Amino acid sequence: MQDLKHVYISEISKYAGRDVCLKGWLYNKRSSGKLHFLQVRDGTGIIQAVVFKGDVDPETFTMADKIPQESSVEVYGTVKEDKRSPAGFEIGVKHLKLVSEAMEYPISPKEHGVAFLLENRHLWLRSPRQHAILKIRNTIIKTIRDYFNNNNFLLIDAPIFTPAACEGTTTLFETEYFDEKAYLTQSGQLYMEGAVMAFGKVYCFGPTFRAEKSKTRRHLTEFWMVEPEMAYYDLNMDMDLAEDFVETIVQSVLNANRAELGLLERDISKLENIKKPFPRISYDEALEILKSKGKEVPWGEDFGGDEETAISENFDGPVMIHRYPAECKAFYMKQDPQNAKLALCVDMIAPEGYGEIIGGGQREDNLDLLLAKIKEHNLNREAFEWYLDLRRYGSVPHAGFGLGIERTVGWLCGLHHVRETIPFPRMMERIKP
Repeated sequence: MQDLKHVYISEISKYAGRDVCLKGWLYNKRSSGKLHFLQVRDGTGIIQAVVFKGDVDPETFTMADKIPQESSVEVYGTVKEDKRSPAGFEIGVKHLKLVSEAMEYPISPKEHGVAFLLENRHLWLRSPRQHAILKIRNTIIKTIRDYFNNNNFLLIDAPIFTPAACEGTTTLFETEYFDEKAYLTQSGQLYMEGAVMAFGKVYCFGPTFRAEKSKTRRHLTEFWMVEPEMAYYDLNMDMDLAEDFVETIVQSVLNANRAELGLLERDISKLENIKKPFPRISYDEALEILKSKGKEVPWGEDFGGDEETAISENFDGPVMIHRYPAECKAFYMKQDPQNAKLALCVDMIAPEGYGEIIGGGQREDNLDLLLAKIKEHNLNREAFEWYLDLRRYGSVPHAGFGLGIERTVGWLCGLHHVRETIPFPRMMERIKP
């Protein structure tokens, strides 16, 4: 028995009629006289292992009755087709090996509060719901990498420690860096602007940090973002790429994760309708939509979650809002040559109230205008001298955007809160486990 091939549940159909070894954990069990039904998981799936008293020695039969939930086990037996099983197969057990006996498992089938589950996040990850979410996250990340690799982008890793702000000084995590102050990165964008002048099309993909004192269902203090940057791109080209990119992600999840979406009870029809081109409206048109819903937003203010949700209600899929007032956007946004009060920027708002998933736009490529904006925003010019060099030595029109992974996962999975979209969420009130 010890020499049997170790196989994974996800590939069990290849071994019908054969004796195999499964290595995993006891997810659940029930007994019926001379039969014990063990639900065994191995990370790739869950399968039923049937222990019949007549097929095993007395010690194995007794062990199958007493083994605690989440104990680690090796199961030796025959793969049998069973159309009633979700996996389509079950294991007729011939022998069991207890690798490690678990203590009483704290997460029982009863309902638990969110605080308790987050305290036990390292164990909560074992549940089918969390498996489904994180498998979809995996598909999204794989699709992102494939998309940019297939479109001649070069991956450039941005630093985590930075000397200055990118998205405003009020949300910086400050840390000591030997004899200087440093900050955890809010975005890799400025560094991608440096790299794009060397390589033409680049992207970075990694964790970013925002010290936002927000306890909303859309906010984390640590989240992952992918940020492409393209030389010789304008705002319209940037929006073309963004919508093609998002459509590709949605279609990949639909193709790869139907089972997981089903387990999450996601309305797949809403995702099947996500096809480009996406609607594009100006900031002023968005204000009119809000006004029609009784929401008055003064011109010049950015939109919050409530406003984004109200706007999204007018559309079945993502909507792209462009040309916000320059005063509510970052210093590096290029001003609209047709109206200096506007920035050539875009936010993509997901449907169903999931808010902004993309923020981007064309960058200011004029040295004098960029200098004026740095001064206007009271930023330390010395910290940006290297960034200014990009305008001194071969400046070109360029654009890019950032897509937040967690909000995208939340939208595609239909989740209420982003805390389930990342393995170990970091929020204002939580830094453990």
